[in-house]
Amino acid sequence: MSSPDPQVRAARNHSETSAGRKPAVRGPVVAVTGAATGVGALLTARLAASEEIRRVVAIDERRGECEEAQWHILDVRDPAIADKLRGADVVVHLALDLDLGSEAAARTAYNVRGTQTVLTAAAAAGVHRVVLCTSAMVYGALPDNELPLSEDAELRATAEATGVGDLLEIERLARRAPRAHPGLNVTVVRPAVLVGGTDTALTRYFESPRLLVVAGSRPAWQFCHVEDLCGALEYAVLEKVEGELAVGCDGWLEQEEVEELSGIRRMELPSAVALGAAARLHRIGLTPSPAGDLAYTMYPWVVSGSRLHDAGWRPKWTNEEVLAELLEEAAGRHTVAGRRLGRKDATAAGAAGATVALLGAAAVVRRARKARRR
Repeated sequence: MSSPDPQVRAARNHSETSAGRKPAVRGPVVAVTGAATGVGALLTARLAASEEIRRVVAIDERRGECEEAQWHILDVRDPAIADKLRGADVVVHLALDLDLGSEAAARTAYNVRGTQTVLTAAAAAGVHRVVLCTSAMVYGALPDNELPLSEDAELRATAEATGVGDLLEIERLARRAPRAHPGLNVTVVRPAVLVGGTDTALTRYFESPRLLVVAGSRPAWQFCHVEDLCGALEYAVLEKVEGELAVGCDGWLEQEEVEELSGIRRMELPSAVALGAAARLHRIGLTPSPAGDLAYTMYPWVVSGSRLHDAGWRPKWTNEEVLAELLEEAAGRHTVAGRRLGRKDATAAGAAGATVALLGAAAVVRRARKARRR
């Protein structure tokens, strides 16, 4: 039988596209873990709509909203995930728990075991590339950091900030995987301060009545919108770039620029006072953020993103635009030392003014001591 003429084929392709189905393409089959929520949900939808992707396999513990993806419901720590990855060319592993409210040991067990299982399962299933997502926080926030840092800069972070220990272990697994599984390529994407439906110690910094500035520090703020992160991940999926990739807006904002743009005034504290109060409040369980989180608001950890730029990728968002979106998301929320305040607490914070804004140390600790005496 002779093949249909080009006009017939075009009509069929148009009909399939109009019905919500992509015409057949020769691109990769991509599996996404953590596909039901957050960055995973955004990336799944983006890849499913791309004419360069043949098929998307979505993996999570519940089904997401992307109807075009092929869904598998399971825990990424389950070795059975290897069967679900068969036929995939690329795996993007986004099933991470970085929730401030998670118990630290359970969070680490999930993040590290999940990544180990996905890497091993991908190799067993014949996947040739795994894309992992950590954070530019792994470079560490240090007073002698270059501005900006190159992708090859030494990872000097410690495990003292929320989730950073897990991310450093994931980085170690990424370096080891190609040696343990020859033929497996691993790409690691490290975003700057991620904004766009995210909730982290760094986004909560902008929910405070005053921006805490530690005396003698030199903050430099670089943001990454989730849409730009998804674009960078897509570049990695399509093998337009590989290796260790840093992603963020071009350039950075000085603390004075952040204060001017946000309209939020600073409260400056000596280092010993700020770090000591943060450590005490976290130790007695009143705040989710350990003192190590403060370093990322004190010293620079700005990245160049040169490898993505060399490959032709460009951020669509500026630091100013992302900050504006972050402030819009933060509107109506009240946070002190990383702890979200209810409406009653927020009213008290407004009345107490600077004292409560000062990490809320005096008021919160006094309440805790009174509660223990009862």
